[in-house]
Amino acid sequence: MSGEPVFLQFGQKPDEPGAIVHPGARRTYPDEVRERLAADAAVIVARYPQDRSALLPLLHLVQAEDGHITPAGIEFCARVLDLTAAEVMAVATFYSMYRRTPTGDYLVGVCTNTLCAVMGGDEILASLAEHLELDGPGTTDDGRVTLEHIECNAACDYAPVVMVNWEFFDDQTPASARRVVDDLRAGRTVTPTRGAPLCTFRETARILAGFPDPRPGANDGAPGGPTLTGLRAARAAGMHAPDAPDTHAGAPGSQPSAPTDEEA
Repeated sequence: MSGEPVFLQFGQKPDEPGAIVHPGARRTYPDEVRERLAADAAVIVARYPQDRSALLPLLHLVQAEDGHITPAGIEFCARVLDLTAAEVMAVATFYSMYRRTPTGDYLVGVCTNTLCAVMGGDEILASLAEHLELDGPGTTDDGRVTLEHIECNAACDYAPVVMVNWEFFDDQTPASARRVVDDLRAGRTVTPTRGAPLCTFRETARILAGFPDPRPGANDGAPGGPTLTGLRAARAAGMHAPDAPDTHAGAPGSQPSAPTDEEA
């Protein structure tokens, strides 16, 4: 062996889809945009005892500006929090809610994980791709809808599930999902199964950054029947969780307290 060092370059290839840094990507913000973002960022950072803890909401803030994560957004977050661009990039590329490519007004995610797939999730995804004239995941020519598959929407009790800008559309079929995207593209008001009428992806990102959600009824709602089925079955069978020991005092040798009449 020659003993010469070997250079291995890790990460995405320059031409790989989804790369944040690519030709044409926004690299800087105009002064007026930077000033506006700085004012919003100051509100966010003030909520945290350590500035760097504000990175996740700050990434949502710049995503609300650009519709996805850009080099300009990475640089802005790094400067505000006194981090390196590499540190910000590592977080931005770890979480799937931070988009690496331009996203339409409405991000439509179809769950294709086990239960949703069995209940028809794959069929829904294929139907939407054909209906939207997309060759798999992508964005429509009018920029209204971005379609993608999601591994799990955490709503197995309502499978198959579609999410639009992270709002739930339960018990979907290919036909009902096509109606949803048709209404979105036509500019009609669309209300999910749970929650307030949809807002755009950028407006959603700003809400996720921690700013108020102005939609009436945005925080209303309660668990539905399928969600509570297991709990009701357990109660009907007389099942309950074991009592937890009282370790509040934390003293060595402390004993669990007996349950009160009300607790029993």
